[in-house]
Amino acid sequence: MAPTTKEGQRAELHKTIWRIANDLRGSVDGWDFKSYVLGMLFYRFISENLTAYINKGEHEAGESDFDYAHLPDAQAEFGRKETVAEKGFYVLPSELFRNVRGRASKDENLNETLERVFKNIEGSAVGADSEDDLKGLFDDLDVNSSKLGNSVAKRNEKLVKLLDAIGDLPLGNFEDNSIDLFGDAYEYLMQMYASQAGKSGGEYYTPQEVSEVLARITVMGKKRVNKVYDPAAGSGSLLLKFAKVLGRENVGGFFGQEINLTTYNLARINMFLHDVNYEKFDIAHGDTLLDPQHWDDEPFEAIVSNPPYSIRWEGDANPLLINDERFAPAGVLAPKSKADLAFTMHILNWLAVNGTAAIVEFPGVLYRGGAEQKIRKYLIDNNYVDAVIQLPPDLFFGTTIATCIIVLKKSKTDNSVLFINASDEFKRVGNKNKLSPDNQQNILMALGVREDEEHFATLVPNEDIAANDYNISVSSYVDKEDTREAVDITALNAEIAEIVARQAELRVSIDEIVADLEGSK
Repeated sequence: MAPTTKEGQRAELHKTIWRIANDLRGSVDGWDFKSYVLGMLFYRFISENLTAYINKGEHEAGESDFDYAHLPDAQAEFGRKETVAEKGFYVLPSELFRNVRGRASKDENLNETLERVFKNIEGSAVGADSEDDLKGLFDDLDVNSSKLGNSVAKRNEKLVKLLDAIGDLPLGNFEDNSIDLFGDAYEYLMQMYASQAGKSGGEYYTPQEVSEVLARITVMGKKRVNKVYDPAAGSGSLLLKFAKVLGRENVGGFFGQEINLTTYNLARINMFLHDVNYEKFDIAHGDTLLDPQHWDDEPFEAIVSNPPYSIRWEGDANPLLINDERFAPAGVLAPKSKADLAFTMHILNWLAVNGTAAIVEFPGVLYRGGAEQKIRKYLIDNNYVDAVIQLPPDLFFGTTIATCIIVLKKSKTDNSVLFINASDEFKRVGNKNKLSPDNQQNILMALGVREDEEHFATLVPNEDIAANDYNISVSSYVDKEDTREAVDITALNAEIAEIVARQAELRVSIDEIVADLEGSK
């Protein structure tokens, strides 16, 4: 019997998607094969998105029987310029997903057909404002890769199966406002691939519930934010949480930068699949610390990030960096072997006066000495640290380490830091810990109240943190509840004395029985 609830249908769809993804990949590693599944999902999405957009315009103009998919290519050309200006891309009717799929099994040159279609889609944006958003999006969907098969025939056979599998997914019609299913399917696949891939894939993905907490922290008390930013954007999932939390229409723009090329492509695809128009996002490729791409867009009202853990960077080996306006205020650079606080300083510099940043940090940055201690001194002495939240262990893919969140603000109402110990706020699901909605709410409520709560939250004046060598580790300020059972020593001693006496009685009784037995021989 088919599930009737929305959640039941979603779970059923997820199972189907994952089964198909695994059936299709064959000998290809899952993390490598994701580009094919996600790329083909994107191809179907933009085909249906464009068709629905053009059909709607024609239907509203009175052409009730019009269907763009059936229009000859020559007639479709007349609408190209206007459509690219609005949507950012164009797909000719013959090159739409459903039409290519319909011919696929009889197309001996399917690999060439798809290669041409992908080039044409990217090419449709050349010279337009959307060019950078489309460029290279299909690069990782290599239809001529030997991973798909040893011969063209074998590769095409796999491509037909891929087209059919993605085409058969019940993702609804755009006209029925089912568009979220595409974004939802994409997120689910990213999460599943990350969980299967270990560190190689997991480092690029922040679990959904952690993303949601970060987004909600930065928009507390707000119904709209101007611009949101992530300097280590990964697949873009963290940024897109703002669309879920506030609604797409209440986010002025989505900005991010990602150093890994494949992941950068995934992030841009993710934006499109969540129906964020090209005009509303700007995801850049490159090294944020050395070559930040959004000087013209900062400051940002909400910044969220899960930067890579303790990666190497040039640091003081590059004499120019200490004069960079992002790092100079602290008077010292993050260590060459640990760039964590370099990301933190970059984020602080690009944070709006009325903004909030929430950053995932690994434990060492909270208490290590040297340059990191000096950076923490700068942050505390200037009253930029709003809160430090200790998270449970084993939340993230690729690591079991218990991370924390540092919350930064430039316009605080007090001179204290709120420390929250949320290390027990989790539910065990499968082989990972997860923050349930209740766990998330407990953290957010403590942030909102900003008061001491025994064993959970402590508000500490900045001068006390300074006196503690600028250690901002949560365990230094929030006492963990002692769950050991209290023992009454007097009662325990009396109980032991009673046991000893009883043993003596038993020994006497046993001796008497033995003596009787020996006497009766």
